[in-house]
Amino acid sequence: MGEKKPRIVIMGAGMAGLTAANKLHSVAASKDLFEVCVVEGGNRIGGRIKTSEFGGDMIEMGATWIHGIEGSPIHKIAQQIHALESHKPWEWMDGNGNEATTIAEDGFVLDPSFLHPIKKLFNNLIDHFQGNMSTTITTKGFGKWNKKLLDEAIFAMHENTLRTHTSAADLFALDYGAESEYQVFPGEEITIAKGYVSIMEHLASLLPPGLVQLGRRVTRIEWQPEGHEPMNMENGTCSRPVMLHFCDSSTMSADHVIVTVSLGVLKAAIRGDDSGMLMFHPPLPTFKVEAISRLGFGVVNKLFMQLSPQHEKRDEISKGFPFLHMVFHSPHSELGHKKIPWWMKKTASLCPIYNHSSVLLGWFAGEEALALESLKDEEIIEGVSDTISCFLSHSLVFCNGNVDSHKYEVKFSKVLKSQWGTDPLFLGSYSHVTVGSSGDDFDTMAEPLPKSGRRSHSCASPQLQILFAGEATHRTYYSTTHGAYFSGLREANRLLQHYSLC
Repeated sequence: MGEKKPRIVIMGAGMAGLTAANKLHSVAASKDLFEVCVVEGGNRIGGRIKTSEFGGDMIEMGATWIHGIEGSPIHKIAQQIHALESHKPWEWMDGNGNEATTIAEDGFVLDPSFLHPIKKLFNNLIDHFQGNMSTTITTKGFGKWNKKLLDEAIFAMHENTLRTHTSAADLFALDYGAESEYQVFPGEEITIAKGYVSIMEHLASLLPPGLVQLGRRVTRIEWQPEGHEPMNMENGTCSRPVMLHFCDSSTMSADHVIVTVSLGVLKAAIRGDDSGMLMFHPPLPTFKVEAISRLGFGVVNKLFMQLSPQHEKRDEISKGFPFLHMVFHSPHSELGHKKIPWWMKKTASLCPIYNHSSVLLGWFAGEEALALESLKDEEIIEGVSDTISCFLSHSLVFCNGNVDSHKYEVKFSKVLKSQWGTDPLFLGSYSHVTVGSSGDDFDTMAEPLPKSGRRSHSCASPQLQILFAGEATHRTYYSTTHGAYFSGLREANRLLQHYSLC
């Protein structure tokens, strides 16, 4: 009998997993060099890419933007498959440059001249703490608002936006120096007309039928670190060094496993609780565990709200719901409206997903995002409606002293929310660099196991048993789909080089 072909199992059918599978298949399929399969714990492909429909509009429950179109592999694929055009409306189809209306509690509309100094100060502070601390702020007070309170609340609005951008629940835990390594592609940021899932469907279509197996959730990975006796034997001889155990008690052996699960799942794995989550046996080495522990992985959720048909027909709404930026009193202040729920007070904006859409979108991060996941739809509708009423359902006072008695009585017919924090396949949204961590930890995340060892099928700890891909393994493109894409290519190429195929 001839020597068995190496078996490569890819855990996860998200961007990293399907990219790795495509690379391996495209290079090795014609030569029949490998057995390749993708095992996905859920019932769909895409991972943290999840396109849906709501109120007749295409929406993204997870990844939303192509972050820069010049040089982006995601943009290139979207162009090739004509995914950037659609006859149906989609989320942010008119871009994100719509002029916002910024309103403080009690209906005080803030002029841009009030906002720009605070925004400038905030941006300067973020840019490596080299901001111009002498920035002049000319804000004056209104009603319950005095100058100091208003300045602080506007600053907090920018903080809350940054929380959703980074996934950091607490900005004091964010390492801004290390975050400066993060890179973006040049060019505009756009959404995908046919949905982000169209990219995933294209990648999956290039693979043979049956290569991607859905509903195959891995609960345990047995591997052979250096210095350990081989665990997987067949007829007294060494078998494949890695054994995967699935939730249905079935098993699969492999020579190489590319793990593309989220950093949240890896954090749960190293805690070692026996709750059906992913476990490694033997446990991951200390250097890997420490990197997983130090890096941040936060929860960011999106909330979509459908305006009721009765609301849409009202004459005062004919010009559309505003692109509303909200300036709240401090959550600890006694001045804030009591009917605004605590989980709304760090939401920076509520906006139509494009001009004149009847679907509104809000972003939530941290404990507010987790709280949102546990709320009933009726509680969400009541809480958001009460919040909007404190900003719009009374006379609006402008900076020039003018008063607009126009009143919005907002009613919602349904809501849809993402639930990335409690989904056991993800346990969060995306990664960031915390204080005490660094870009080096992303590089450590990407290191395969064992770090050394013998090549091929020797029982003495073969190389590259467990490889790691996903956005949290890319030093400069973490938290992005293109970071996941590049990480999948990296690990596929690592294996191809191992077998001298590239």
